[in-house]
Amino acid sequence: MKKIVSLACLSILVTLAQAQTGYNIDITLKPYKNTYIYLGYHYGKMKALADSALLDENSHGVFKGKQLLAGGIYFVVSPRKEILFELLLDKQQNFSIKADSVGLPNSVTFTGSADNTSFQDYTKFANTTGMAIGKLNTEYAAAPNKKDSAAITARIKILSDKMQQHRDSITKKQPESILSALLLAMKEPVVPPAAKHPKGKYDSAYAFYYYKSHFWDGVSLTDERLIRTPFFEPKIDKYYKDLVSPNPDSINHEVDQMLLYSRTNKEMFKFLLVHFVQKYINPEYMGQDAVFVHLFEKYINTGEADFFTDQYKEHMTKRAYSLMANQIGQPAANMEMVDTLNKPLPLYNVKSEMIVVCFWDPTCSHCKEVVPKVDSIYNAKWKKLGVTVYGVMVDGGMELWKQFIHDKGLKNWLHVYQLPSQQMAESTAGKAGYRQLYDVYQTPILYLLDKDKRIVAKKLNYQQLDEVINLKLKNTKSN
Repeated sequence: MKKIVSLACLSILVTLAQAQTGYNIDITLKPYKNTYIYLGYHYGKMKALADSALLDENSHGVFKGKQLLAGGIYFVVSPRKEILFELLLDKQQNFSIKADSVGLPNSVTFTGSADNTSFQDYTKFANTTGMAIGKLNTEYAAAPNKKDSAAITARIKILSDKMQQHRDSITKKQPESILSALLLAMKEPVVPPAAKHPKGKYDSAYAFYYYKSHFWDGVSLTDERLIRTPFFEPKIDKYYKDLVSPNPDSINHEVDQMLLYSRTNKEMFKFLLVHFVQKYINPEYMGQDAVFVHLFEKYINTGEADFFTDQYKEHMTKRAYSLMANQIGQPAANMEMVDTLNKPLPLYNVKSEMIVVCFWDPTCSHCKEVVPKVDSIYNAKWKKLGVTVYGVMVDGGMELWKQFIHDKGLKNWLHVYQLPSQQMAESTAGKAGYRQLYDVYQTPILYLLDKDKRIVAKKLNYQQLDEVINLKLKNTKSN
């Protein structure tokens, strides 16, 4: 007895069969012949190549693979490695493309890909509307009076609203499509007009918190397709730059929330954690390395991030343990040093209202430029304010060190270095040396300590350090 398979079941079986065959993108790209073209993709701010195809005499080739490609925005690359046009890849990865390099992107046609047909229609609409808005902006700049400017502004608003309405119609009609996910991720919150603010007038605090609280509306942090777009990572950067307080505690809270929401998607969790590690392992602002220490302790050192290479994990471990010892507000590690006459002069024996610790090397070109400037501002200003400079010779040798001190007239510093025997004793005992404790991986490096040897500032240039000293003295007087 033969089994009868319904058309619905047959359709499901065919779909499953296609899903198991990976991707097959048939492409005809004129006028290229007998040459390779490439399929690339976005990965955050980076671009990479996923595949290549050899075009024959008829400009025909195939991008083909046994495994489905991860969803996102891809692009076709010319033999000269120029991006020609973009396309979307999601669940349907068996379709064809015809294009001519002359007249791009209008010369591109897709067959068998509803995602790309929608994407192409949207792109054409967006380009046309965008050009119209651009023309109006030019007219606005040349408007002779306020009345004309107001009229142009009204026309711009109509077009902008039309663009948003078009986007909204797509997300309503195709809620599960990749295009809808992309449009929602690109959407910016619109703050209500002043009349709808508390008390019926504009409130900057309300506007800020409204914008922040709606920044991620419609964006799924478990949708890994967003990783392969050029705008998702910049959106993350904008959020942390403009909307999150720069202090480490606030950043840690926000980072933990994002990582928590993304945990059910391994690729998104990986992308976000790598992004935050790279951002805060060498942060832009002083003190934010505490965020990296937090990430290391909570995710990396606990084994939750098994995707880092052993080499990079070792690098992160060394950096984390270095940074743990010199966080802002913590007591600085003591340094058992000797002066130029080999007499003991440990850091904790220095009594001063403030101490500038300068790690330097007489053979370092940057040190040769910076150290005399530090000495100048010290003699002109800091010394009168009760500041002591504790200069630590990192490398360069005794003779060059003493010669530099003499030639540059660095008379009023406390000049110290570590005896080789002391360094050997620390190493033998398995103790961390001052390089690790102060994260000295380059020179010069400046730290500012208070009278109790707590770290006030670190790794700033001497002008920034001067500002911190002024601020600290001002705060001390006011208290």
